[in-house]
Amino acid sequence: MPQPSTGFGEELRKRRLEAGLSLTALSGSVHYSKAQLSKVERGLKAPSRDLARLCDAALGADGALLALLAPETTDPPVDPGPGHVHEEDWIMQLSPDGPNTFQPLSRREVMGAGAVSMMAWRSDSVGLASPAAGAEILEASRSLFTHYRRLGQAVAPGLLLPVLIAQTHTLRELSTHCDSGTRRHLLALGSRYAEYVGWLVQETGDERAALWWTQRAVDLAAAGGDRTLAGYALVRRALITLYRDDAEQTVALARCAQSGALPPRIRGLAAQREAQGHALAGDHRACLEALDRARALLALQDEGTDEPVIGTMHLPDPVGMVTGWCLVDLGRPREASEELDRQLALVGGDAVRTQVRYGVRRALAYASAGEIDHACDLAAPLLDGVEAVGSATVTTDLRRLARALARHANHSSVRRLGPRLGTLSRPSTI
Repeated sequence: MPQPSTGFGEELRKRRLEAGLSLTALSGSVHYSKAQLSKVERGLKAPSRDLARLCDAALGADGALLALLAPETTDPPVDPGPGHVHEEDWIMQLSPDGPNTFQPLSRREVMGAGAVSMMAWRSDSVGLASPAAGAEILEASRSLFTHYRRLGQAVAPGLLLPVLIAQTHTLRELSTHCDSGTRRHLLALGSRYAEYVGWLVQETGDERAALWWTQRAVDLAAAGGDRTLAGYALVRRALITLYRDDAEQTVALARCAQSGALPPRIRGLAAQREAQGHALAGDHRACLEALDRARALLALQDEGTDEPVIGTMHLPDPVGMVTGWCLVDLGRPREASEELDRQLALVGGDAVRTQVRYGVRRALAYASAGEIDHACDLAAPLLDGVEAVGSATVTTDLRRLARALARHANHSSVRRLGPRLGTLSRPSTI
């Protein structure tokens, strides 16, 4: 829980008076009660990060008020360290009643476990696959990957993870039975599968496992001769720090992934993440500069690869959508809601996860702007999708929305939405 901050309250009062604003005027601007603002100024009540963002923007503090908040007390991202494509065996247990488990084991651990009752077969006795067979396997696996990503928009991660993990293993093993050219493409595709597994694992709320899979993706790509995916791994790590509200680490990791040696798309995605980090810090100018850089980089076409695109494939204008996302964290909810309105109109109806992710943030923008009834009207039809896709990251914004609406508990629309919103916004529902 945030602790009361005398320093924050004193600085807020000082800047409010310098701006010539009464408590009533500031209350009307940020849509928090005058009594609550008074308690924050006197150090009797802790400011939430959302309140600090809104006050920072309303008073033109450029992140100075946000900087006075105590940092989030979270563990740093776990660095899983480098690995090798064949360093472990993968054991997956599928349960008929829902829960499934995955565990990597070293070859020594497997041998030391002793004999167990299991169905086993060998792949190392298979001969070299013909070039035609290798090409057919590659084409089929690419097609499957596209379908899996589309399916991932509409179902919970747990339903897809077993088949995606198995497919990653299959590509890894097939690569040892093909000619060098086909092997390189199989490993590259396997790295895309592993990266997508990492993203879905993060959606379950398991950050450590998400980082482990991201490192496996880097290892697979490097084994196939592509060392650029290590840059994208930094972008993925920055996503974890972003959801921890760690602006400094998010910006630092994203900047490391913008080396000129990396493909334009990876650098563009890194620039987007940097913009989100600057938004957390309340730095409007740096955020817009990073977004401009991202748009220029993403407009460049990466050449020389047939592999599936890295990053989202469901946003017609990714920089526009991220701009709307950033404006919420910059404490500019009206601008954010207008931008997110425009961007969500471009997203296909079958992209449920994308609609839910940015739709919840749009509802949060309207709630922060004081348009409570409209925020509830936008949120209500999203809740079935929230339940279907089972996203830990979406739940983070859903909790922010629940807190924003809780300040207006007497609204009839809030009373109708509140019970189910409260249930779905609990971390344990994921």
